Amino acid sequence: MATYKSKYFFASFLILFLSFPIFNGNNLNSVFALSSKVNPVGTNLIVEIAKKQNPAVVFVTSKTKFQPARGNLPQQRGPFGQRGPFGQPGPFGAPGPSPQQPGPGNGTGTGFIIDKEGYILTNNHVVDNADVIKITLDNEKEYEAKLIGSDSKTDIALLKIKRQSGDNTNFPYLELGDSEKVEVGEWVVAIGNPFGLDHTVTTGVVSAKARNIGAGPYDEFIQTDASINPGNSGGPLLDMEGKVIGINTAIYSRTGGSVGIGFTIPINMASDILDELKKDGKVTRGWLGVMIQKITTELAETFKLADTHGALVNDVVPNGPADRSGLKRGDIIVKFNGKEILSVENLPKQVSAVEPGKSVKVEVIRDGNKKLLDVTVDKMQEEKQA
Repeated sequence: MATYKSKYFFASFLILFLSFPIFNGNNLNSVFALSSKVNPVGTNLIVEIAKKQNPAVVFVTSKTKFQPARGNLPQQRGPFGQRGPFGQPGPFGAPGPSPQQPGPGNGTGTGFIIDKEGYILTNNHVVDNADVIKITLDNEKEYEAKLIGSDSKTDIALLKIKRQSGDNTNFPYLELGDSEKVEVGEWVVAIGNPFGLDHTVTTGVVSAKARNIGAGPYDEFIQTDASINPGNSGGPLLDMEGKVIGINTAIYSRTGGSVGIGFTIPINMASDILDELKKDGKVTRGWLGVMIQKITTELAETFKLADTHGALVNDVVPNGPADRSGLKRGDIIVKFNGKEILSVENLPKQVSAVEPGKSVKVEVIRDGNKKLLDVTVDKMQEEKQA
């Protein structure tokens, strides 16, 4: 990775997507999260987790016959408005670090097996546009893998190991946990292949939840200080029961390496779309047809609202689902399909989860009064966002 040379006093924070180019305290148990009530301090628990779960973590190599001049990593916007992930202007105008340019489309990352048949979860950006995908097991046995389905909006991809004729191997696999039960301060373990160093194990805690870092419309990352680096992309974040609670995806960094601020896709997000990826190879989402904005303190005062919950409609797509149902500019959506909209980020996630063609109740505040509307959700097209 190129050395970061800044001409500015302030260093740039970047989202670094982590696919890597080739070259006793039982009395404290009550403070632990519901996803895992086990205290690892003073025990060999993390050692046991590493021994048991490492065999299900795989080294992913992707190859493409053609690679654009600037590499095949996704061009996305970071949380401060900068473009990322590599070599793009930072938030203070300073250039970000650039990766070593790989050979034609070669890259590596991590994945993990989720059932005995050989299905693997990883990041979409690890295998995006790949012509050949190979995975290497902990025992160094190598297989070719097939891309079953992918979803760029959540950066999740599903692979399956290609078996040779007569191969009936039952692959080791990881159990998916419940990321909704994760709490800040919970101990976690990350396993991956940073900088090509296969099956590296690091530990830390959950630093925060529901982080929006500007990577996509459905951001809800788990933040962790467990060390993750380029090459960790697609690897599992495990709780103290050895269950997967997230897929390691991105970091903030001044240098390109870990500074203890990593981001993980909650595993429930992957669980929710897993069957659809297996069946259709893609995810179909609902679309409402509105442009929305955050309710600030000033807007709450202007609209005489009790709090800043909800999403303000600042535009309605003509003849879209919202328009046909009577939603208007200036409406404040406070409840969608029976669920409260606590922030503007909640609405796209709730809308996308609705099956196209389904009618749902939408509660809005209009001119200080609550109004209930029936909206039939349309299918989201690739270029549409909400």
